Amino acid sequence: MSNAYEPGSFWTEAVAIHGSVTPRVIGQVFIFGTIALAIWVANEVTHELDFHLAVAPYEVAGAILGLFLVLRTNAGYDRWWEARKLWGGIVNQSRNLVISGLTYGPDDPAWRSTFVRWAAAFPHVARRSLRGERELPEIARLLGRDEAQRIANADHMPGFVALQLARLLREGFGRDNLNALTLLQVDRERAALIDHIGGCERILKSPLPRAYAIKIRRFILFFLLALPFALLDKVGWLTPLVTMFVAYPIMALDQIGFELQQPFSVRRVGHLPLDQITQTIEQNLLQLLKQWPGMPEHRRLPMPRGWTLSDS
Repeated sequence: MSNAYEPGSFWTEAVAIHGSVTPRVIGQVFIFGTIALAIWVANEVTHELDFHLAVAPYEVAGAILGLFLVLRTNAGYDRWWEARKLWGGIVNQSRNLVISGLTYGPDDPAWRSTFVRWAAAFPHVARRSLRGERELPEIARLLGRDEAQRIANADHMPGFVALQLARLLREGFGRDNLNALTLLQVDRERAALIDHIGGCERILKSPLPRAYAIKIRRFILFFLLALPFALLDKVGWLTPLVTMFVAYPIMALDQIGFELQQPFSVRRVGHLPLDQITQTIEQNLLQLLKQWPGMPEHRRLPMPRGWTLSDS
């Protein structure tokens, strides 16, 4: 299922459920509303006890809490955006690698097909690796079941695919189709793929410090548990509703910050559309292979009139 964002009208997005964190926080909002209801009932029944508190401290605490939530959400979005830029690099480097391989590699259809298919396999393997998956149906379709199993058995699947790409480039160099300088340049494109997946793995394995999340959520808990005591004198029987009204944006912002920390997991709302990205890369690379004109190795474009080799 696609999760690519397509802007809609104000009302469509204001009431949308799919793609929203509302289903994940609504239960907690009702819990705080129920607690507020219990506090209001206790206040109505037990008249001799004074449950009322001043509102001013909550205004200050609310401003501080809002600042913490904004900082956490921004930190989560920075991780999400960095992951998206890294995958943009994988898209570009995959295309550059294949274009260079087709241009400078051996004039052998079998080599070209193998090279392009291994290059198309890399994004799929990277996506599966980031999600902790070892089932590789896309690789079985591209390279066959035996190769898919070899990749699945590797300790670091993207590294295994990058190694096979390096081997193919070395084979092309051995056929005298690639000189050393060209080989070095093309191999840089391959090496950049490992740099990008390494950046993604850094994001995956380095979430925001747990102590930071604990402190914010503890602050939220104390704030929302104490809030009804400040509302009793102000809104009376509406205390549970107002508490839920305040709790909803607070819990939603906290959940959004949590969701954005994990941009690769399909269990998270707003995760990166890696299925669509990897499928697009595969289609682009295979289309480049189909469109390759198969020109003779020494065929060149005509030189501009008046130019000589010495001019160039």
